[in-house]
Amino acid sequence: MGKDFSSALRPAIVMTILFAILLGLAYPLAMTGIGQALFPSQANGSLVRDARGQVIGSTVVGQGFTTDRYFQTRPSAAGKGYDGLASSGSNLGPASQALVNRVGPDIARRHAEGVTGPVPADLVTASGSGLDPDLSPASALAQASRIARTRGVAAERVRRMVTEMTQHSILGDPYVNVLALNRALDELPRAPAPATRQR
Repeated sequence: MGKDFSSALRPAIVMTILFAILLGLAYPLAMTGIGQALFPSQANGSLVRDARGQVIGSTVVGQGFTTDRYFQTRPSAAGKGYDGLASSGSNLGPASQALVNRVGPDIARRHAEGVTGPVPADLVTASGSGLDPDLSPASALAQASRIARTRGVAAERVRRMVTEMTQHSILGDPYVNVLALNRALDELPRAPAPATRQR
């Protein structure tokens, strides 16, 4: 019986080691190599770098923009906001009083910033991941007047930029990437200062 057990155990050990090497080492290395060869940007996190080569963000992971000079992202329920280590939604349903209490001040703040009419939902509600890098075009356009006023540029130019940078997907709604929008904002020339009358 001992001989039968050892003869049955040997193939099991060999197969375990073989599949551990194959699936735990060879396959991941092969997929990593293929990813680096064919899709290096995506495989490395779709990182965005500035003119000096420093990483300033990612096109697929949102980050919080809070100043009036920039398009602001949707609220985030990930940790303290846009925390990549705590990706999650709030799990608050549409009938939740906690959601109503949280969204109310955000709606009031958006109206105070100059948003007129109904506030787009993604300006005041978090995404399922809490790390959404995109906004709906309506949410970006709702911020155009504030940005134009703060930066001293024509509001129509900001709105045109949003329209030009709107992306369309086959299955989902149109969207604009907030980081890309804000980088484009920094490249806009300032409007000329009004001429002063000489006395």
